Amino acid sequence: MQYLRRILAALADPIDRGIPVIVLEPSCASVFRDELRSLLPDDARAGKLRAQTFLLSEFLERKVPGYVPPKLSRRVMLHGHCHHKAILKMGDEESILRKTGAELQSLDSGCCGMAGPFGMDAHKYDVSMAIGERVLLPAVRGADAETIVVSDGFSCREQIAQSTGRHALHLAEVARLALARDHVNPELGARERTRQTRRRALRTATTIGVATAAVAAVVAVASRKAA
Repeated sequence: MQYLRRILAALADPIDRGIPVIVLEPSCASVFRDELRSLLPDDARAGKLRAQTFLLSEFLERKVPGYVPPKLSRRVMLHGHCHHKAILKMGDEESILRKTGAELQSLDSGCCGMAGPFGMDAHKYDVSMAIGERVLLPAVRGADAETIVVSDGFSCREQIAQSTGRHALHLAEVARLALARDHVNPELGARERTRQTRRRALRTATTIGVATAAVAAVVAVASRKAA
C-alpha cells in the first residue's frame, strides 16, 4: 500500500494535469486499472490514474485519431500476457499489428507458465513448463526464423527465451523495427544472448530503454500526424 501511495505522489503532477500514462508492462497497467481502485477506493488521484492509464496499443488506437502505424510486411506470432487478456483485452494490440500489414497469428495459448516469479520456483518448475508446453512453447519452436514473436509481458518473454531460445519482442520494439528501413529482425542477433541468464538480465535493462525510446518516437510521429 505504501508503494502505491509513493507512485501516486511521484505521478501527482501528470495525474492532476490529465496527462495520459503509457505503461509498457501489462501487469503494471492492470494494477493501475483494476487493483488500485480496490486498494484505495477513496483516493481521488487513484481514480484519475486509472482513467489515464493506457497500454501503448490502447493509446495509439483510442487517443491518436487517424494514427497509421509504419508498415511491416512480416509474419507475427502474438502471445498475450494473462493480465493483458483478462483485464485489458487484446483487440487494440491485434488491430495495430494488422494495420502494419503484418500477417498476424494471435495464439490462443493461455498462460505462458512463468506467471511472474511462479516459474522461477524450483518446486513449481514442472508445472510452469507443463503450462507453457500446452500451446505457446511448441508454437514458438515451430515458427520459422523470419517470424517475429511478440509478447508485451516480461515474464512471458523470459519463459519463451529460456524454453525455446527465441527472443520475443514488445510491441514498442516492433514499432521501432517497422520504422527502420531494412526490417532486420533483431531476434536473429540476440539468440546467443538469450541462452545465458546473466546476459538476459542486462538485456532487460536495454529492452526497457529501447522500448521507452520507441514509445517516444511512435507517439511523437502520431502527434505530428494528428496535428
